[in-house]
Amino acid sequence: MRLLPEETQCLVIDMQEKLVPAMSDLENLNNRVEILLKGLRLLGIPMMLTQQYTKGLGNSLPYVYEAAGTTKYYEKNTFSCVRDEETLKALRDNGRKNILVCGTETHICVLQSCMELKALGFQPIMVADAVGSRKPFDKEIGLQRAVQEGILLTTTEAALFEMTVDSKNPHFREISALVK
Repeated sequence: MRLLPEETQCLVIDMQEKLVPAMSDLENLNNRVEILLKGLRLLGIPMMLTQQYTKGLGNSLPYVYEAAGTTKYYEKNTFSCVRDEETLKALRDNGRKNILVCGTETHICVLQSCMELKALGFQPIMVADAVGSRKPFDKEIGLQRAVQEGILLTTTEAALFEMTVDSKNPHFREISALVK
C-alpha cells in the first residue's frame, strides 16, 4: 500500500504542554513532529489535533498549532480518540482512509487510537519517530504491539517523500530542506 496525498490525513494525538515534557528523547520527538506537520501542510494533507483532558494537561504545544496551521482541537477523555463521536465524524468526513498518526503516548493513546481506527476500516500508519512515551521500553513495546495488530509503521522522512513522489513535485525542495 502506497501513501498517496489524496488518500491520507493526519491525526496528532495529545502533544500537550504538561504531557510532552515528560517524554523520553524529547528533543527528537518535538523535532520530528514539527517537520512532519510542516511537510504535511505543504502537501495539503488535512490534520486533526486531539487533546486529553485539556483542563489538566494544557493545550497542544504552540509549535504544533503553528506547524499544523490550525488552533482547532478535539477534546477527549478516553485513551482512544475515536471513541469521541465528534473526532470520529471529522475523520470520516475527511474521506481519506489512510491516517498518519503521531503524538503521545505511543503505548497508550496512540496505540489504542490506531487499533480502533484499524477496526473501523481505516488504515492507520504510526509515524515511529514522531511518537513518544515517558519510558523508552514502553515506546518499544507500543511499536511492537502496533505491528502485531496490523498497523503500518513509517518515519517522518519516509512518509513525506513517499507522498512527494518525485523531484518534479512543486514542494520537493521545501520538503528536502525540512528533513535536512
